[in-house]
Amino acid sequence: MTLLKHTAFRTIQRRLASHPLNIITHRFMSSSSGTLVQTGNADRSKLIPFSSRLRGGRALAQDVWSIYNAANLPADCINLGQGYMNFPPPKWVTDAADDALKSLLPNHYSHPKGRIRLRNAIKNFYEKSFNRDLDVETEILVTSGANQGQYSVFTAFLEHGDEVIMFEPFFDQYLPSVTFNGGTPVYVPLHPQTDAVTPNNSNWKIDFDELRRAITPKAKMIIINTPHNPVGKVFTREELEKIAVLAEEFNLLVMADEVYDCLVFDGKEHVRFATLPGMWDRTVTVLSAGKAFAATGWRVGWLIGPPSIICPTLAACTRIVFCSNSPLQEAAAAGLEQAAERGFFENQLKEYQERRNVLLSAFDRLGMKYSHPEGSYFVLLDISRVKFPEDYPFPESVQGRGRDFKACWFIALEIGVSSIPVSEFYCEEHFTIGENFARFAFCKDEETLRKAGERLQGLAKYLV
Repeated sequence: MTLLKHTAFRTIQRRLASHPLNIITHRFMSSSSGTLVQTGNADRSKLIPFSSRLRGGRALAQDVWSIYNAANLPADCINLGQGYMNFPPPKWVTDAADDALKSLLPNHYSHPKGRIRLRNAIKNFYEKSFNRDLDVETEILVTSGANQGQYSVFTAFLEHGDEVIMFEPFFDQYLPSVTFNGGTPVYVPLHPQTDAVTPNNSNWKIDFDELRRAITPKAKMIIINTPHNPVGKVFTREELEKIAVLAEEFNLLVMADEVYDCLVFDGKEHVRFATLPGMWDRTVTVLSAGKAFAATGWRVGWLIGPPSIICPTLAACTRIVFCSNSPLQEAAAAGLEQAAERGFFENQLKEYQERRNVLLSAFDRLGMKYSHPEGSYFVLLDISRVKFPEDYPFPESVQGRGRDFKACWFIALEIGVSSIPVSEFYCEEHFTIGENFARFAFCKDEETLRKAGERLQGLAKYLV
């Protein structure tokens, strides 16, 4: 690709300028008093102020997924930014979805707790890893994706001003889910060690003194994401045990986001936080059919926890969505029922390790640093050495944000491979940690990853 194809760039600028969020934020903005201010030509008499939950912060700013969306990038750009697969779920799972669609009951409302077949499948599949019998009526809740399950927990438990501890970089959906429910996020950064040639994820360290200082009398909850998105870190047993001590001491509810539990590499141990001493009664574990079966668009997830957490969450969940997608719950149930006999998760893990290694070998050939993924399907590439022209005509959407926003845009246009800037997953105070990294997803077929790896070799001439 030649340096900046001007015609293509002007087309991309027009797309970004016409994005609905850009139109909204161009015409309206919040004043310091929180009242609606008109900046466009709309008839003010017809304007109705929107909720204060959307004012300020990132709520109305164009989000990173919109900026680095395939629609805003050259048509031939390889998308390694967004974490969805370019291959289908296993046929025996989609066949189960077809069967459900052709029958009567799965085409209608399910119980808000989830279809009993799926709850039974969850019970049978997970009991061993939780080291306990699971009650399908009071300890399992099916949700419309893991994200909606998390949101329902926040709705059920947060009061205005309650503080929620989250490690940075964080899955960006945590932030609005907490704030929309009246919570106040408290950020504790993981600290990368970047002096090694290829730093291992265990070098993304928790400063436990810093964590303790972050916990105030207003703290209500802590979120633990392991395996971690976007770092790829698998928290060690020692780290989780230290967190458990603090959760007990400060009486914290624990959200254990373990949606990547089926993708743990190199013999690393995935420790379910709920199995640590004293943690079952204060932990809700979040899991996902989308991640497990390459079916992110199905929006089927589930929560596992004690009745004291599941029952209030069910009450919230019922009023938010009432019930989740019925036929795809049946398909997810079939997936869990047959996974062991088919050796599905073992084979899938090997395939993901091969995909991971294809991408990492491309970075190795470039001599670039990266964080070796212990789990999930993401890798963080150190882009601090990428040099781009100061006068490069970046779109307005990346101006005034972290350096990584510009680097990722430059790489997408000039190299033809898209990624996600990691500073988006940090608060303003700590965003400089993230702007040294770009997140690449390897949940793609090997041919696509090899092609991306070949293109990425073009970065060599931009490295300093």
